[in-house]
Amino acid sequence: MVARLRHICIQVVTGMLVVLALSGLAPAGERLSTTPTRQPAIVVAADPHAGGHGAASHGGSTPAAPGERTVEPSPQPENVIALSPERLQAIGVKFELAKRRAVERSIRTVGQVEIDERRLVHVNIKLEGWIDQLFVNSTGERVKKGKMLLTLYSPDLVATQTEYLLAYKSQQTLGQSAFPEVVERAKALLDVTRRRLKLWDITQDHLDDLERTGEVQRTLPIHAPLSGTVIKKVALAGMYVKPGDELYTIADLSQIWITAEVYESELPFVKVGQTGTVSLSYDPGTVLQGRIVFIYPILDPQTRTGKVRFELANPGEHLKPGMYANVDLKSALGTRLFVPTEAILDSGERQVMFIHLGEGRLEWRAVKLGVRSGEWVEVLEGVKEGDHIVTSANFLIDSESQLKAAVGGMKGMQH
Repeated sequence: MVARLRHICIQVVTGMLVVLALSGLAPAGERLSTTPTRQPAIVVAADPHAGGHGAASHGGSTPAAPGERTVEPSPQPENVIALSPERLQAIGVKFELAKRRAVERSIRTVGQVEIDERRLVHVNIKLEGWIDQLFVNSTGERVKKGKMLLTLYSPDLVATQTEYLLAYKSQQTLGQSAFPEVVERAKALLDVTRRRLKLWDITQDHLDDLERTGEVQRTLPIHAPLSGTVIKKVALAGMYVKPGDELYTIADLSQIWITAEVYESELPFVKVGQTGTVSLSYDPGTVLQGRIVFIYPILDPQTRTGKVRFELANPGEHLKPGMYANVDLKSALGTRLFVPTEAILDSGERQVMFIHLGEGRLEWRAVKLGVRSGEWVEVLEGVKEGDHIVTSANFLIDSESQLKAAVGGMKGMQH
């Protein structure tokens, strides 16, 4: 009712003004023109969700008045696509700032426990004879350096000891002779027999005992050259042995080697002196620290791996030769521009990243990558520090949404 009354009042006032104008009663400056007045242009912003078909609600847009400037929307670059915030949220897009960070490269491999070659000895003899007595009778027995392993009876040894005693007594008697030739000959004979005994590994203390007692020893004692574990035993009581026969093998397992294989692509990050962690899958409580002492100069042409030798202490001798152990080696890469690996789209021929420009605009860029470290990858070209990068880019491959269609139509993305 109120609206109707208002409409009637407007019609009455308008009629009165028309009558006054026609009758000349209205002032000249206030006379109404019968020419229709131009209405101001209505500028309608294109709705990004309407596909660019925005229009006025009163049947089409009206031309702008003279003097007004209509702003045409600038076309999007070919490598930029626009999505609404709702769409970005629906497909699970996540963003992150690209920044420089310190990253370590972790190299995980499997190694095999080996005996330290410097702590391994073979016990043999340099003269023939028969084993008289055994004092170390079983494999696996622990011995200390200097422990007597066996005694050896050798006729050659008995004869040489007798010669040595005769030469020693002659030197004692003829050493005071007035003839220098006699003194020199006695001394030379003693030196020859002494040298022969030492070539058979007869130690000086045995010679001292021989000189002091004047009694020829029937058997020769053989001692352990180092402390360790007997890992091989061939000697048997009464056995005849010849020079070069191996009687025992003794290994010191308090320090061992681990030889691990490292892929060719990871060898540049391995240096002598680096430390690594050694663990056992079946004994999680055992964790040891090893140090790289040698990198083998030869690459296996079949596996494309190189061998790396770790040296480490073996307390309690938990690690046994032949065992497998897990090796974790970390190499510091320094501070570089790293991004998550999931931010990279790899088409096979190139690598692409998406940069969020704001207001739902995504720009794709071809990038050049550097080293990789776990879930991080270095970017050398294409992205700079501070760029707002898309980190959940895997959806661009699998999704059948509008974004996939846009990426498929981009220049340079089709193969």
